[in-house]
Amino acid sequence: IRFEPEILHGANAGLVNAHNLLVPIKEQFPAVSYADLYQMASARAIETAGGPNLGIRYGRVDVESPDGCAPEGNLPDAEAGPEGKFGGPGGTALTEDPEARGHLRKVFYRMGFDDEGIVALSGAHTLGRAYKDRSGLGKEKTKFTDGSTEQKFADGEKAPFTSGGSSWTEQFFVFDNSYFQVLADDGADEELLKLSSDLAVFKDEDFRPFAEKFRDDKDAFFDSYAKAHRKLSELGVKFSTEPIQLD
Repeated sequence: IRFEPEILHGANAGLVNAHNLLVPIKEQFPAVSYADLYQMASARAIETAGGPNLGIRYGRVDVESPDGCAPEGNLPDAEAGPEGKFGGPGGTALTEDPEARGHLRKVFYRMGFDDEGIVALSGAHTLGRAYKDRSGLGKEKTKFTDGSTEQKFADGEKAPFTSGGSSWTEQFFVFDNSYFQVLADDGADEELLKLSSDLAVFKDEDFRPFAEKFRDDKDAFFDSYAKAHRKLSELGVKFSTEPIQLD
């Protein structure tokens, strides 16, 4: 993903900033692949934010040129495009669908995920923000992201941050099941994001049982999320040796 054109794909807008944060670490530990650094950073971020241990395995081999990049169009759309459809003809396989739920299934079924995995991965939106200048979604800032609402880390310490963007949850530095609680709450603050792809997990009759379970049971969400994230982290991966698990 560090190569163009993949780093410039629309769905990857802003990821160059995260990559640049890891460059000094790569320079300090050149034997560690970028692919492993990306996965380690995501796993540690989730655990530090109060989420589950993902059991990520390491030993990935980096691609060395843009020839190894994935085609654009493999990632899900949060909202329909100008013609009222989600997805499109690009990517490894056609993902176009008039409904968010159908589009999500076309994206993730191709990768070997089931409905439980799709809903669990959606729960990652409990962390972070969407930025209008990157994805075109959300607002420039909200009362939760403009600095007027104190944000805290999972350990209760105050979280300093740069203002801006729209969050799915009120405390967007904490990994828990509040994403599902907000989606299910018709009285949730209107400044919290509820995108079409998010709402699909409660609207679709086959997604809904998992969304309701995760809303009510954080441990169940953590268990399903860890399995889905770990599976996602190894799709298309080439390991240099027998995979290494550090924790």
